[in-house]
This record gives sequence, structure tokens and C-alpha cells, in this order.
Amino acid sequence: MLPVLAAALCLLGLVLLCLPGVKFSGCLCLCLAALCVMELLLSRWAEISRAGMWCKMGFLVVLAAVLTVLCAFEVAIVSRGEEDWSALPVDAVIVLGAGVNGETPSMALQTRIDAAAAYLEQHPDVPVVLSGGQGSGEDITEAEAMRRALKAKGMPEDRLLLEESSTSTAENFAFSKVLLEDHDIDTDTAVIAVVTNDFHIFRAKLIAQREGLTTIGVPAELPWWWLTANYYVREAFALTKTLIFDF
Repeated sequence: MLPVLAAALCLLGLVLLCLPGVKFSGCLCLCLAALCVMELLLSRWAEISRAGMWCKMGFLVVLAAVLTVLCAFEVAIVSRGEEDWSALPVDAVIVLGAGVNGETPSMALQTRIDAAAAYLEQHPDVPVVLSGGQGSGEDITEAEAMRRALKAKGMPEDRLLLEESSTSTAENFAFSKVLLEDHDIDTDTAVIAVVTNDFHIFRAKLIAQREGLTTIGVPAELPWWWLTANYYVREAFALTKTLIFDF
């Protein structure tokens, strides 16, 4: 069955690579197809060689360990993304940026804007940092795109503090922390609501904690389940990278 499974995964991966928003799932399917082929080759080697048998066992042990870690990460990511802290009092809000297509917010950013607007209506007296610089393919900063969208929803501009220099989540928090302190927010004691997509909340909280910030998550949900599934799986790999290289 392995050759059939490998071929099916390869075909599915190629299809997904052609679809918007799920390219990670396409790459993952191709990687899984490659693992199936490797398992097939190792199995044949193990039939004729003791060395092949040990290599196959080592491959399976490493694969099982990696899958166990990724599954544990996924449980934490999903559980944190489903938490609801909206009723808790906070001292400030940070809305994390996402991609902008020219001057139009991407789907991920638009869901964050919508979640931020709803949350800010419930917390009308707290300052808000819109955090995100300008990347490739973006004609304006992510912070400016959020400002325009929230202004169009009736949000008073004097509440909106723009942080337009960051290019990563770590920089989002580091630069936003300075901006809040400049506006007399004691970030050592403040509780800060972080608006981001549900799949991103767990990792965002870890990065914020590294910057010395106490945060709660305000999750924004993508509209389609297959996009949500794609990004939740992708986030487990992103969390692994963050833990290895950034902590």
C-alpha cells in the first residue's frame, strides 16, 4: 500500500500547491509522500541487511518521536486558541499585523481587524497598539491598513497607536512595549489583550512572555475550515522553530 499512498499524497500535494492559502499543506503532503518512499526503501533494505534493519528501526523511532512532539504542540495550540478571556479587564490592547495585498488587508488581517473592533467596543477606555510594518507586496504598513479599517468602523483615531516598524511577532511585542511605555502604561504590571488569529495565540503568548509582557488572547477565526486546519498544522512547525531558535 505504501506506493499507492505515496502517489496519492504526491498528487494531493501538487493540487494543494496550486490553491491559495494552503501551500503549506501541499508541501506537507509532498514530504509525507517522501517519507512513505523512504520507509519502502528501508523496508526492502532491511529484508537483505542487518544494517538496513537497524536503519529502519532508527527511522521509525525518530519519526514516532517527532510525531509525538508535534501532536503535543498541536493540543496546546488548539486548546489555547479556544479560550475566551474577553470578560477580563485589561490595561491595553495590541493587534498583531498580518499580510496586506497592496493596500487591502489579507483575509488573516481582516479577521483580526473584525475581532479587534468587536473587542474594543467591549473595552472602550483602553489604548490600542496596531502593530505591523511594511513587507514585500505591501504598499502601506500593516498598522496603517488596520487604522484605516478600524476608522471606517467608527473607531476614534485618538485611541489608535501605530507601531509601523516591526517585521516579526517578536518585534511586534518589543516595539509595542516601548510605545505603551511612552504612553504611560506600566508594562511590568499591565495586562494586555493580544488580538491575533486563534492558531497563533499560543506562540504569541510565549513570545510576549519573553518580552516581559502579561497577556491574554483575543482569537480571530478564519472563515473556512480548511484554511484553519492548514494554519493550525503549520503553527506546530512554527512553534518548533520558535522554541529551537528563539528561546
